Amino acid sequence: MEIVVRLDMVLAHRKMKGRELAEAIGITEQNLSLLKSGRVKGVRFETLARICEVLECQPGDLLEALPKK
Repeated sequence: MEIVVRLDMVLAHRKMKGRELAEAIGITEQNLSLLKSGRVKGVRFETLARICEVLECQPGDLLEALPKK
């Protein structure tokens, strides 16, 4: 199973820039960029909860599990 991060799609749907989200949740744009690209090994539940609060979404809107290719 592969976990795909759909944060870019949610940001686009909310018409919000990554810079705005990073500022709102208190992380650097660089860390947010790593998260958006899926190049992180994990994310704190606290950070995920803040993202969901700001974007008014559920964790399932941001993450998708796909079968490995």
